[in-house]
Amino acid sequence: MSSSPVNALLLALPRPDILRVLRSCEKVGVVRAQVLQSPGERLPFVYFPVSCVVSILLPGIDSAGFEVGLIGNEGMVGVAAVLGTALSPERAIVLVAGAALRMRSSAARRELGRAGPMRRSIDRYVQVRLDELAQASVCANFHLLEARLARQLLMTQDRGRSSTIDATQEGLASRLGVRRVGVTTAATSLQRRRLIQYRRGELTIIDRRGLVAAACSCYAASH
Repeated sequence: MSSSPVNALLLALPRPDILRVLRSCEKVGVVRAQVLQSPGERLPFVYFPVSCVVSILLPGIDSAGFEVGLIGNEGMVGVAAVLGTALSPERAIVLVAGAALRMRSSAARRELGRAGPMRRSIDRYVQVRLDELAQASVCANFHLLEARLARQLLMTQDRGRSSTIDATQEGLASRLGVRRVGVTTAATSLQRRRLIQYRRGELTIIDRRGLVAAACSCYAASH
């Protein structure tokens, strides 16, 4: 593959390293709701999102999962694989369809073994993911659902670069690890405040500044 990727993690590398990494990648299209990895399954590939957005969920007892990360073209999917973990500890589901660069986990591990720019870049990204996980735990335990929903919508808009988001109440509830009725109440409140407009299966942010003000402090902390 000869064209440059639109992925910040790779674009931060020196040009010779980018070209070498790209030779081990293939560009693939992914569709909404496609599962890229599941808990307990082997990790043959890692993904560098180009125009897609991927939700990272930890399995829950009472829900399909609890979102602990949202990955766009700033990061990668499959960190566990390059760190030597054989099985996935989390579920990765495509939230916004688009393109990604796919690389075999074995090739990614070889790159990390070079102890060069790629290794330093991934090490920094792993720290970012750990910080996100800690922040998600704090957010779930201490912040009101309406503020958490506002934060989640803003994060999705940032990575998907669109004010319109394909989202069902069931999907939002699963990502937040709450019951659907809670999301219905929170979304209704945000709509009543004219921050969003919600139609069946589609949500539009109509007042971003107001939504930022309504979001919990975790959103500002992530920027």
